[in-house]
Amino acid sequence: MGTVEEPSRPVLKRLPTPATRRRLSAQAGLREVMGQFATGVTVLTAGGERAHGMTANAVTSVSLEPPMVLCCVSRAARMHEAIVTAGSYAVTVLASDQKELAKYFADWRRPAGLAQFDSVDWTAGPQTGAPLLDGALAWLECELAEVYEGGDHSIFLGKVVASSRGTAQDSLVFYSGGYHQIDGRVRASA
Repeated sequence: MGTVEEPSRPVLKRLPTPATRRRLSAQAGLREVMGQFATGVTVLTAGGERAHGMTANAVTSVSLEPPMVLCCVSRAARMHEAIVTAGSYAVTVLASDQKELAKYFADWRRPAGLAQFDSVDWTAGPQTGAPLLDGALAWLECELAEVYEGGDHSIFLGKVVASSRGTAQDSLVFYSGGYHQIDGRVRASA
């Protein structure tokens, strides 16, 4: 009698062992895991009677036609009410030398309203009136198109009504709980 050959089985990769990973609670896990995801650093701003600014990295492009971007803001943040009241917002994409600006707009102790912009150089956005911070990589002005609930945050979907690019070349990024610089020379050699 002949032997029956068993069909070959695909080789499956094993999941990391408990020794190479550690389990985290849902909230702590999300914070720690997403901290390993490098993101650009922006300052969201809104003009009008509740003018406000806030450092943010939860910003992304959504669509080219029509041009749209979104940002996520805690419903408990002052920025939330500022965007809702203004019906618009701006995104300033920070350059590598703007770490202090990122820290300033992340500090809840800064003045409220337009007074928080007294110590920084800015220009009112021509479409929304939202402060656009000088020296940045780029700027977007957005009209609020939709607001979606996302847990303890709102997802603000904005239609881009104006955009511009600055002369700065290097980017500020947030990674592993700190600010880092991306040098244009790294980009050119990749």
